[in-house]
Amino acid sequence: MKRLINLVRVTELGTSKKNISELVVKSRTENLSLIRDFISSKASNAGISTEEIENIMLAVDEACTNIIRHAYKSFPDGEIFIKLEYNSDKIIISIVDHGNTFDPKTVPDPDLQKYYRNGRVGGLGMYLMKTLMDDVKYTSVPGKYNKVLLSKRIKVSQN
Repeated sequence: MKRLINLVRVTELGTSKKNISELVVKSRTENLSLIRDFISSKASNAGISTEEIENIMLAVDEACTNIIRHAYKSFPDGEIFIKLEYNSDKIIISIVDHGNTFDPKTVPDPDLQKYYRNGRVGGLGMYLMKTLMDDVKYTSVPGKYNKVLLSKRIKVSQN
């Protein structure tokens, strides 16, 4: 029951051409599983393959983990707003927070061989998002909000 206390709200909107779902949670690591369940459920409803769902979930998980750790500095009462929308050819996930700003251009692409040789753990979030999704856009309005847009072309099965 504790998981539901951290949930702020879920909204479902849909038209004949676009399906939209929203989830708002507190910036707590225990909510990452709730976020993954939300993404998995909505992407599954869209008819997206299991492999693609797993890739999308990992990208969203990385983005939300970065928000919790860096934007909110592990402050547990910040809010993370997730909007998932899809149509027959694309899924777009928008993730918004009101934490500290971040410039993704300051994060270089990792040298994976060196990374592996040195036994590093963590720090691959941006790389994974860019690798797993077709497009990653980051917008920041200092003092107001940060937004990550993750998009991927999909093939939705026709039932």
